[in-house]
Amino acid sequence: MPSSLALLLWFVSLVGVLRFDPARDSRTSLALWVPLAWMFIVATRLPSQWFGGGQIETVSQALEEGNSLDRAVFASLIVLSLAILLMRSFKWGSFVARNFFLAAFLLFALTSVMWSDFPFVAFKRWFRDLGDYLVILLVVSDPHPVEAVRTLLRRLCFLFIPLSILLVKYFPYIGKQYEFWSGNNMFVGAATSKNMLGVACLVSGIYFFWDTLSRWPNRRERGVKPSLLVNLVLFAMTLYLLNLSNSATSKVCLALGCLVVAAANVRLMKRHPGILKVSIPIGLFAYMILQFGFGINGEIAGMVGRNANLTGRTDLWQFLLSMHTNPALGTGYESFWLGPRLAAVWTRFVGSGINEAHNGYLETYINLGFIGLMLLSVFLIASYRNIGRALSAGFSLGSLSLALWTVLLFYNVTESAFRGSQLMWVVFLLGAIAVSQRAPEKARSVPAASLAPIRTLPLQPTTLER
Repeated sequence: MPSSLALLLWFVSLVGVLRFDPARDSRTSLALWVPLAWMFIVATRLPSQWFGGGQIETVSQALEEGNSLDRAVFASLIVLSLAILLMRSFKWGSFVARNFFLAAFLLFALTSVMWSDFPFVAFKRWFRDLGDYLVILLVVSDPHPVEAVRTLLRRLCFLFIPLSILLVKYFPYIGKQYEFWSGNNMFVGAATSKNMLGVACLVSGIYFFWDTLSRWPNRRERGVKPSLLVNLVLFAMTLYLLNLSNSATSKVCLALGCLVVAAANVRLMKRHPGILKVSIPIGLFAYMILQFGFGINGEIAGMVGRNANLTGRTDLWQFLLSMHTNPALGTGYESFWLGPRLAAVWTRFVGSGINEAHNGYLETYINLGFIGLMLLSVFLIASYRNIGRALSAGFSLGSLSLALWTVLLFYNVTESAFRGSQLMWVVFLLGAIAVSQRAPEKARSVPAASLAPIRTLPLQPTTLER
């Protein structure tokens, strides 16, 4: 099939599935297209990479200066998000009170600009990443927040998964790259690396697995079976892409996330959610003991076809720790991978193009020090408590948020996802903030409608209170 015809068929299919999706919910706001645009950029490529913006002479210069087209797009989406939130009379004080540790983490990150070697660059990155939180607030302040979260994630997967398959098959100069040393094919799809493709497939797989299980009890109602069929097709496409990406971390995390979702939907766990809420921290604690005491990561890496040093990650971690950054304050927000430090890493790991620590905890430490790492840890603990309450109350997003929380902690062992404009982080925040807004009312199903087979009662008749 000619590539132009394949592109046309993809576009027609996309319009059709967005318009006639059997799970489409017409009650959600048109404002959801703003966070969808933002998250599509986060999951795929920058606007300048899609539209061929001006090139900068060196990669290190690009990391510092960015691109004018990218800045214009991000600034427009941020301003539009703020305008919509103001029109909704968003209650900022209530939001900060309910998400105090997240606000403290963001404030410390902003303060760290003062001791950064590149304060202007650090501030620009902080302001850009502020957009992550603003677009999330657009979703959870929707009059029907549960349906808004479903709709946003569903549309994002509809956009990303088929487009990536199209690019891999019919536009290989976009959908494929080549490894620096071996020259082997590396499938990236609509993303910019195999790891980014892997994390997008990870999010898609967890979403469709969760959505299928949440709709399954109502499968005999009108309109539900077509929704389940769409989920099955997209889930199969996701697994196909994940296999192409060859991202070992995303494969293991998808299995873990689906296991958590399945466990949360078992009748015993629904009746006694405390068992699951206790089991996950115990499991994580046991993993830490096995890792620090017996080096289980090397064994896991061998099981998924990787070497014991996690494809060179352990060497990188040792080198980064040897650079002796400020242990308390770090180098400043998103400031480590700039200037002489970046040059030192590239000199040590020639041809790698590394610009992250491949460990979220270490990444946070070298940028924000122990203080930033402690604030992040406290926020994660507070998020788990909120998710646990949502799970006990039967809130429909509880099991999805629990799976994302569990996967996020494990994913950051070998990748850096505690960062702004990282899809895994943004999707986790979406769930964590949604369940933190108030003590959730117990969700219950209502009779299926022709376009929205499963509906949950809105948390309140008006926008979410912050």
